[in-house]
Amino acid sequence: MGYLKYVKKLYQNIRQEAKNPKNQEIRALIAERKKEWRRGSSVVRLEHPTRPDAARRLGYRAKQGIIVARVRVRAGGLHKSRANKARVPRKMGMAKITAEKSIQRIAEERASKNFPNMEALASYWIMEDGKNHWYEVILIDPSHPVIAADKNLSWMTKNENKGRAERGLTPAGKKGRGQMKRGTGTEKNRPSIRAHGRAGK
Repeated sequence: MGYLKYVKKLYQNIRQEAKNPKNQEIRALIAERKKEWRRGSSVVRLEHPTRPDAARRLGYRAKQGIIVARVRVRAGGLHKSRANKARVPRKMGMAKITAEKSIQRIAEERASKNFPNMEALASYWIMEDGKNHWYEVILIDPSHPVIAADKNLSWMTKNENKGRAERGLTPAGKKGRGQMKRGTGTEKNRPSIRAHGRAGK
């Protein structure tokens, strides 16, 4: 039995473990990591994934042409400025303003923009606090010969996979566009959620 099973089990309950006063070692480790990550840049290239179980499940392999980047994005909904006149409070449009895309998709787009020669394959959650969320994004260089020779990743070299993060073709993007299911209940989601008078989702 491999060690990835134990890594997966650890991260399944990481939010509860971080709040449990009995787990002083885990609490100290998480607190130290958050301090370091807050001081660092919003997009950081990593030598190894923090969660190897999640990275490998989504297609990561330790080979040339594949990197992992940690991205910090804000937590919560959108922040809108307060109208200065001609509004009653309930018409201000300040509370409960939610973007049409998730912050995980925003993280993928920022990583893709930071590494313009690479395409986002997928991403996964690693940590959060009251102000930030951290995701790790798997990026692939479609022009690398090692990727072209890999039977499981060579599909990334095709032109139709350009701009995956921006076009919502990653797993997080498909989930946000309502493309993860087929059949009854999803008739209005295709070809997009904007079709059929925005009746999808």
